[in-house]
Amino acid sequence: MSDAAPPKYLDGPNGRLAYRYRAGDVSKPCVVWFGGLKSDMLGTKAEFLDEWASKTNTGFLRFDYSGHGESDGAFEDGVIGDWAADALSVIDAVAPGNCVFIGSSMGAWASTIVALKRPNILYSAIFIAPAPDFTERLLLPSLSDKERRDLAQIGRVERSSEYEEGPEIFTKKLFDDGRANLVMNGMVNIECPVQIFHGLRDDVVPWRHAVDFAEQITSENVEISLIKAADHRLSTPGDLERLAKAVNVSVNY
Repeated sequence: MSDAAPPKYLDGPNGRLAYRYRAGDVSKPCVVWFGGLKSDMLGTKAEFLDEWASKTNTGFLRFDYSGHGESDGAFEDGVIGDWAADALSVIDAVAPGNCVFIGSSMGAWASTIVALKRPNILYSAIFIAPAPDFTERLLLPSLSDKERRDLAQIGRVERSSEYEEGPEIFTKKLFDDGRANLVMNGMVNIECPVQIFHGLRDDVVPWRHAVDFAEQITSENVEISLIKAADHRLSTPGDLERLAKAVNVSVNY
């Protein structure tokens, strides 16, 4: 159980959004955490980054998308465009200036959409097991014939998940909206320094997807690290130590 302070709230485009902001040295960029699908801002990596921010006097902003965590809404009603819009509204209202975006899994997609809309504030970026365009590039090709029929006839697909209780639910509108928000259908116009981390044992997002993503980012300063023993979570003590080193670099370019 987290002992984090209660969240603050603001009215976002899809309902009331919960966020936590730790102020820091204004001469440094603010670190912004974009969580993954069905994750919340009290997860292991987000809490670790908050502790790191406290120790280093660095601004840190985290939030819950609509339908996630302490924010309003139902998860099944949400789509990637909504979640990126949620993130953008919190950043515009709270972030004090330049930002380091850290996107985990689906959060890498949301943060990329925001980065393309606000390139002037992006100081650097870190992507952890990035899953941009996952609905089109990863999930859709994996659907069985039955799942495709379910998607067409009842508008949703249910799958079991090793990472959560109950089935994962993917709606037709999630696929449709994902198709409207693809970022890897051309070069990804991010010009700042980027670090990418991906586990070779990731059975959710293949590591080759991260390599493809790195190749499409226009910045020449892109580093990708493949961790042999790591899975999709990248939350072991060693993973967190690696993340801390990466963030220290990212706020000091």
